[in-house]
Order: sequence, then structure tokens, then C-alpha cells
Amino acid sequence: MRIHEVMTQAVRTVSPATSAEDAWRVMRQAGIHHLIVTREARLLGVLSDRDLGGAKGGPLRVGKTVVDLMSPDVVTVLPETPVRKAANVMRGRSIGCLVVAVADRVRGIVTVADLLELLGRGAGPPIATPTRPPLNHRVPHIKRHRSTGSW
Repeated sequence: MRIHEVMTQAVRTVSPATSAEDAWRVMRQAGIHHLIVTREARLLGVLSDRDLGGAKGGPLRVGKTVVDLMSPDVVTVLPETPVRKAANVMRGRSIGCLVVAVADRVRGIVTVADLLELLGRGAGPPIATPTRPPLNHRVPHIKRHRSTGSW
């Protein structure tokens, strides 16, 4: 399975000049954890809810813009990247998303939630169920004598 089959194509983007509080509001209203920072459709960075300090990060966001808090080192993958390789990159770098891009043009985003949804749907090879070998011999039934005393 390839990344383009599981990525989210409707990517939310913000400009680097957007206030951090506005970016937080966009994330909360959309129910997302990552925003892609672009300027004229060119990829500049990623902003996560952790970068914004989470629900209690109000003091961190005061007077700041997206460019102040974003991660400029974006990890990108191509749409034809295998899902397993992308998951290993995310796990190895301890990141929550990968941007799917071709020549700095954003095509989509893959998050941990997308991979968990894929796993929950059961995509992947079926789990082999062990089979018992058939019994080819019969053992005679032996009656045992019952004890007739008290314990």
C-alpha cells in the first residue's frame, strides 16, 4: 500500500505571518493537530498543536506568529512511498506527521491518526490462523474405576 492511498488531501495551510492564536483557533475548529505553513504554495514548515503549547499554551502564543513557533525542518515523502516505510520514518524521528510533497508542492499529509485508522480498518496482510493437524489415529477409551470411599 502506498502513501497516496491513505494521505489526507484536504490540507489546512497557514501563512507564516498568521498569529499563533489564530492558528490555534483554526486547529481547534477543524479538529486537527497539524497545519502546513506555506508562502505562495511553497512549503516552509509544519506547525503542530505541541508547537503552540497545547490547551494551556496561551501565554506561549501571546504576541507570536506562526513563523516564530513552526518547525522549519519538514520531513516529506513522495506519494508512491510505501506506508510501512513512512511509518518507520515517523517512528524513528518521533514525529506526528509527514508532508506528502512533489518538488516542494504540497499534495497531502499523513498523520499518526491516518495510520491508526488504516490499522483499525484491517488493511494489511491477514493474520494467519494456526491450523491443527488432523488426527489420523484413534486411542481406545479406557474406563477408570471410581473410588468409593470418602476423601
